[in-house]
Amino acid sequence: MFGSGKATGHDNIGMVPMRFVWPYGGRSVFLSGSFTGWTEHIPMSPMEGCPTVFQVICSLTPGHHQYKFFVDGEWRHDDHQPSVSGNYGVVNTVFLPREPYVDSPVLDLELSGSNMELDDAFSRPEAISRVSEADLQVSRQRISAFLSMHTAYELLPESGKVIALDVNLPVKQAFHILHEQGVPLAPLWDFLKGQFVGVLSALDFILILRELGSHGSNLTEEELETHSISAWKEGKLNLNRQIDGNGRACSRRLIHAGPYDSLKDVALKILQNKVSTIPIIHSSSRDGSFPQLLHLTSLSGILKCICRHFKHSASSLPVLRQPICMIPLGTWVPKIGESNVRPFAMLRPNASLGDALSLLVQAEVSSIPIVDDNDALLDIYSRSDITALAKDKAYAQIHLDEISIHQALQLGQDANSPYGFYNGQRCHMCLGSDPLHKVMERLANPGVRRLLIVEAGSKRVEGIISLSDVFRFLLG
Repeated sequence: MFGSGKATGHDNIGMVPMRFVWPYGGRSVFLSGSFTGWTEHIPMSPMEGCPTVFQVICSLTPGHHQYKFFVDGEWRHDDHQPSVSGNYGVVNTVFLPREPYVDSPVLDLELSGSNMELDDAFSRPEAISRVSEADLQVSRQRISAFLSMHTAYELLPESGKVIALDVNLPVKQAFHILHEQGVPLAPLWDFLKGQFVGVLSALDFILILRELGSHGSNLTEEELETHSISAWKEGKLNLNRQIDGNGRACSRRLIHAGPYDSLKDVALKILQNKVSTIPIIHSSSRDGSFPQLLHLTSLSGILKCICRHFKHSASSLPVLRQPICMIPLGTWVPKIGESNVRPFAMLRPNASLGDALSLLVQAEVSSIPIVDDNDALLDIYSRSDITALAKDKAYAQIHLDEISIHQALQLGQDANSPYGFYNGQRCHMCLGSDPLHKVMERLANPGVRRLLIVEAGSKRVEGIISLSDVFRFLLG
């Protein structure tokens, strides 16, 4: 729940609502400023699900204001917001136009999967002018130049583990490993060939479960116990034949990168091949023998490099200040009367798991928002959630068309969770008024592959932004 406050000495006529944020934690946080005469301390409330983020909404007169935070008995200012030196030391400043200025620095906030009871005033984009085509091209050129000058070697962690699976491992055991290790995919090693030959992902498990549930399937639950990964890949090739010019079935090559490939080349490989992750493999031999698996990289790691590099020079990238609702980014729920717009997939919690899996495959999406009858966000079902069915051989005890998404999500979580969902902690959200740089910072966090765009207050789903969407926009 947001705290609320108001400037003293004024009524609310002609006032502008403003949200102030202290995202650096504390036990007790208050706001004071020129709008209170520096005498009143307005209490700020921690955000549900984000206890280190404090916020308060105040109604202020248009114009310039100074403010400061009183945190655990000490006066503090936010180093990341505009500031000046005055009678009260270093203070933050903000200018309010007649309409709420949605891109004001004090509005920047990383939203988590908590209740967001924001006033709709905070999502009005009229106060921001659209970035010019020239500024957009400048931003893209600078980002492209940065990515071209840096290599995948910079993505390698100082320490860590990378999981690879032998192609002779039974499929059932392989997916159990993916679930236990909390990874969505793993490279495949062929001992006889002495090389990595592919990747086993959650999508493979989805296709296997659909094959098990289909009539006339050649794959049985008993065979799945001993069915090797290599046998499944061969069967998958026959199910989804990619025909070359001579009419022969051809298998897909392993998409990988080397440690000295540029970050731009790595990003383009991921985008062009429509994959989420690619292995970084190095071999000191010219023929590629004795390959070493160094890392599994995704667009998230590359985006983190971009955010870190341009953190203190965001002004050189004008597009980063743009609200996401004003740039061609992501997939949005079509408005009434819009035609030729890609349908936006959403499901109710009582929809069957079979419907969800079919939609993931046919729509070629990696996740589906789960919403109530008012399209308010409840949870999200992603491809990687399917590996939870490998736990305790749950897949053998269910029928895809008889189990709901709600029930399927319960199989992979703590039984004490209310309503069987994850309290929204799996749902990473943003507002349409959020600036692009804030969306990028959120997506750069490990494990965050997409942000659901929701309406302030109601949490009604308005769209979704993925890592791929951001890179397609930034790279043009």
